[in-house]
Amino acid sequence: MRKNMAKIVNKYPVGIQTFEDIREKGYLYIDKTKYIVDFREKGMKYVFLSRPRRFGKSLFASTLQAYFEGRKELFEGLAIADYEKDWVKHPVFHFDLSGAKHMSIEQLERYLADMLEEQETI
Repeated sequence: MRKNMAKIVNKYPVGIQTFEDIREKGYLYIDKTKYIVDFREKGMKYVFLSRPRRFGKSLFASTLQAYFEGRKELFEGLAIADYEKDWVKHPVFHFDLSGAKHMSIEQLERYLADMLEEQETI
């Protein structure tokens, strides 16, 4: 029993926040991909994720990114695989605003312009 528990604990993704890393490295993943299907079927144009710190917001955003990039291989065996037939690839822009804390309006505008410029080169 202890040996099995050690295997489970070793596969718990402490500090890993990307869907790709969790899936490719075989870490424990609680399947929340049905929410993506629900959002799509309800025609939700905007989704506001309001959760406390460490509640998986970044992981879910990473999951959405993989979905919209058409990364079908990452979703094998998950709920969404039963619903999605056409894995269409869409351009995805990822903006990390954690570095924008306590900036003036001018600094924030420059920061966003730099991030957009960086995305243009990709």
